Amino acid sequence: MWITMFYNNNNNFNDQTYYDQRNHQMNNYNIGAFVTGGPLAPNLNGTVLFHPVSGGTQVTATIYGLPPYQAAKDEQAPIGPFGFHIHEFGNCTIGNPDSPFEDAGGHWNPTNQPHGNHAGDFPVLFSNNGFSHMSFFTNKFRPEEVIGKSIIIHQNPDDYRTQPAGNAGKRLACGIIGYIRPSR
Repeated sequence: MWITMFYNNNNNFNDQTYYDQRNHQMNNYNIGAFVTGGPLAPNLNGTVLFHPVSGGTQVTATIYGLPPYQAAKDEQAPIGPFGFHIHEFGNCTIGNPDSPFEDAGGHWNPTNQPHGNHAGDFPVLFSNNGFSHMSFFTNKFRPEEVIGKSIIIHQNPDDYRTQPAGNAGKRLACGIIGYIRPSR
C-alpha cells in the first residue's frame, strides 16, 4: 500500500490544510511520517505509523536502506543499531550536510523527563541487510499529540542515559509526522 502525506514546499507539514479530524476519519487517514535519508544515508527511506490503541499508541516502523553495521573501534562509536526518536519540530531541512536535520530540534520531551524516559525516546532500530520492521506500544502519548513533530533516525545506538539526548550520533534520516492516507 502506498501512502501520501501533505506538506508544504519547505518540507514542513502543512497543518493548516488538513486539520479537520472528522474529515480525516471519513477519508481513512492515519497519522504517520515518511522518513527520507539525508546526505549521510541517501538510500534510507520508510514509514512510521502511529495507531491509537487502548491506553496509548502502537508505533510501527518499516525502514529500508539502513547502512551496514560497523562495530565500534578505537574511540569511534558503532554505526547501528540506530537511534530512533521523535524530535521537537516538524522541520527536515538538511542544513549542514555534515550534520543534517539539526532544525528538527532536540528530543520531544513534553513532561521534562530525564533522557531514557522522554516521550520521544524509542527503541533502537536493528538492520537486517538494510531493512528494519518494528512495532511497539507506548503509553506516553496519543497519535494526535505528535502531529507536526519529526522522526529522526540516528547513526549510533541510543545509550538511554547521556543527557539530554542519549549520544546517538549524527542524524541520518528525517520525516515529518502528519496525516497520511492510502493512495488511490
